Amino acid sequence: MEFLYEYGLFLAKAITLIVSLVVVLAIVAANTMKGKAGKKGELVITNLTEHFADIKRSIQDELLSKEQLKALEKQEKEEAKEQAKADKKAAKLAAKEAKNKKSDTEQAEQTESSEPKKLFVVDFKGSMDAHEAENLREEVTAILAIVEKGDEVLVRLESPGGVVHGYGFASSQLARIRQREIPLTIAVDKVAASGGYMMACVANKIVSAPFAIIGSIGVIAQIPNFHRLLKNNNVDFEQVTAGEFKRTMTMFGENTDAGREKFKQELEETHTLFKTHISQYRPALDIEKVATGEHWYGTQALDLGLIDSVETSDDYLLAQNEDKNIYQVKYSQKKSLSEKLPFGAANLFDALFVKAWQRLQSLRHQ
Repeated sequence: MEFLYEYGLFLAKAITLIVSLVVVLAIVAANTMKGKAGKKGELVITNLTEHFADIKRSIQDELLSKEQLKALEKQEKEEAKEQAKADKKAAKLAAKEAKNKKSDTEQAEQTESSEPKKLFVVDFKGSMDAHEAENLREEVTAILAIVEKGDEVLVRLESPGGVVHGYGFASSQLARIRQREIPLTIAVDKVAASGGYMMACVANKIVSAPFAIIGSIGVIAQIPNFHRLLKNNNVDFEQVTAGEFKRTMTMFGENTDAGREKFKQELEETHTLFKTHISQYRPALDIEKVATGEHWYGTQALDLGLIDSVETSDDYLLAQNEDKNIYQVKYSQKKSLSEKLPFGAANLFDALFVKAWQRLQSLRHQ
């Protein structure tokens, strides 16, 4: 009887495990199919002006006495009252101008002058393949749909560069803002090198932290070759192409001098396009002096003309907060369960590996 009991218990556990695995696989499959059907992202707008005000108020609550807080509240009420009067006066003036049959343009300019301008903030942290450009596309489109004359766009950029076509596409998204004659500022707190600087140079103004890495205006390609390894192990590699330079360099075949020369020529052509792109947006820059593949820190980049001022994005935002309403625009795509599971499994594996390694280290020292 005891054997049957244990066998039944084992069988129940096995069935439970199998059912659980089937459910998980079914969910993953459903999410995968759903993802393939088309992902929908979410656009999130955050009022940074209110965020800064909340921070300021929290500090004031801690540092000021009750009397000082009362005086501050009184002052704020008076300022709000004066602002309400100014808004009311502006509205009456606009109505009066409309009544006098002034042009729509004049009326719009009068109304525009009474409203605070907006600063839209976008964050771009680029990877090697610049896939973040897809989200940037949505963010730029959203901003251009609501931007008004006098507004500005700030992009907090961080990227060491990557593939040419990816960063070329990201740069073209920023160029859409310039084409609409909307002031565009790029703030670099850490790094904007190679493809990152390809994006940054599109801006009307580039600001950088003192030790941010700027520049690296060059093109690089590194290709390992396993031809001798395959040859030594009697492994043949065959590659069939149509066109003399369909494939210039190969990882497994024997590279030729003609192929190397053609590949180097293609790199030089890409470098020339890179320099032309930068000169288009920063014509005063001595491009031959800086397009050597070198990088510089912010203070050095200022002397070379690669940037326009040395300051952090935080300082820039606080200065703009004095007379503008600041909004952060972020577009993100929700990950499906099938996309989340590999990362969760990887994190679990890492945690188990670290725990095992720490346990092993403690045993060695006992």
